[in-house]
Amino acid sequence: MTRIYLVRHAKSVGNTQRIFQGHTNLGLSAEGQAQLPQLAERFRDIPLDGIYASPLLRAVQTAQAVGHYHKLPVQTREGLYEIYAGRWEAKAFAELPVLYPEAWRLWSEADARFCAPDGESLVQVYERMAKAVGEIAAQNEQKSVAVVSHGCALRCYLCYALGLPVERLREVPLPKNTSVSQVVYHGGTISVESMDDFSHLGLEENQEEMVV
Repeated sequence: MTRIYLVRHAKSVGNTQRIFQGHTNLGLSAEGQAQLPQLAERFRDIPLDGIYASPLLRAVQTAQAVGHYHKLPVQTREGLYEIYAGRWEAKAFAELPVLYPEAWRLWSEADARFCAPDGESLVQVYERMAKAVGEIAAQNEQKSVAVVSHGCALRCYLCYALGLPVERLREVPLPKNTSVSQVVYHGGTISVESMDDFSHLGLEENQEEMVV
């Protein structure tokens, strides 16, 4: 049995500025930095054999906090990247419905037909994340590891882990900043044990549109 803790990065500069980050390599905001000690405490007494992260700075900074009490190196995996947004990269969310009304509608509705202009589709992210997390699980049989990634990427993976096709993505909640989900790989099956737990922050957050 392999247990994987899936963590969305802490609040980033892009989240605060309300821009579509995608692969844009921005770090954590002041609010995100303040979330890190709480996340570190969350993982203080959780046994971990490895920590993996998207190479993007906001994910690496968050992964370092996950491993604060474990003294484990952060191993980056390109398969854990956020969706590549093409022409949407670093654009303000407020601009997108005006510039790309139909694509924005598909994005807002988590419609599987969405594809970022000159970027990745939700189908590609779904398949990429399934492969990346599956490979990490295979490399860590009988172990427990943390995987730090991004909102859209983790939503797509959880959809896969629940046994749902990408067409049912809208049924899966968008993970909040620093939230923790747990999946277990065992005997060729995947079970989702919990999703989007951010109780370590000690606050309630409203679900927003897909902010990556």
